[in-house]
Formats: sequence, C-alpha cells, structure tokens
Amino acid sequence: MSEFNGFKYEDLEIGMAHETVHTITEQDIQRFAEVSGDYNPLHMDDEFAAKTVFGRRIAHGALTASYISGILGNNLPGPGAIFIGLSMRFKRPVHIGDTVTVRAEVAEKQDRGNRVTLKVDCTVDGKRVITGEAEVVAPRREA
Repeated sequence: MSEFNGFKYEDLEIGMAHETVHTITEQDIQRFAEVSGDYNPLHMDDEFAAKTVFGRRIAHGALTASYISGILGNNLPGPGAIFIGLSMRFKRPVHIGDTVTVRAEVAEKQDRGNRVTLKVDCTVDGKRVITGEAEVVAPRREA
C-alpha cells in the first residue's frame, strides 16, 4: 500500500471534498477533557447536565470541531498543509453515541501564499451541528 502524501496546491480544485465519520464515545469526552483541561460539568456530570437546557450531557464543541483538523492534516489537502484559520458556528449539541459526519470542501484558492479556503460542516442525522470555513496553506509541488 502506498503512503498518501496529500494534495499539492496545484492539484486542488474548487469542489473537491472529503468526509469522515466519528461516533462520540464516553472515552472521547474523558480524553478530550484531559487534553484540553475543560471539565465543565455540562460535559462530565450526568446529574448537572440533566438540569440544563440540553437535558443531558453534551460533547465538547471543540472535540467535534477537532475532526475538521483531522481532514485538513490527513486528507484534504493532507500532509504538509498548514492550518491557519477556522471560523465556525455551533448550531446544535452533540451527545455521547451520536455519529458525526465531518465534511470539508475546497471553496476558494488564492495563488498568493498558496492559501485555500474550505467550507466545513459537521452533521448528525443530516442536521448541521457545526458550520464554518477553514483556511490552510497548501504545499506546492517541488520545482
């Protein structure tokens, strides 16, 4: 099996897209809390979360958003891409057991600086939970 080396700036086209799918687990929430330091009881405590507007625990928004980084660094553009910006809106909560589909699509290319803007979104059961835009610098082909 050959190793995927990512797309070079010259190979990227408007409309190219990649999707990944992740099911949120209790362990994901625990590990994300450990890495981020975010132990908000809304994410960690069933009793506390039951008394909130959500009625139960929700995943960290940044956990769900982190799957966008996975696409940019691994798939589109992939290895060598430099993640320089992310603008997003959280639309709905994500719960333990939800399956999140994450999509990034090339929306714009800017030759100066090899900048690429990607439209990004995360959905659960066809409903958007995150929408936004990511900006990366894609590597160029060697001369």
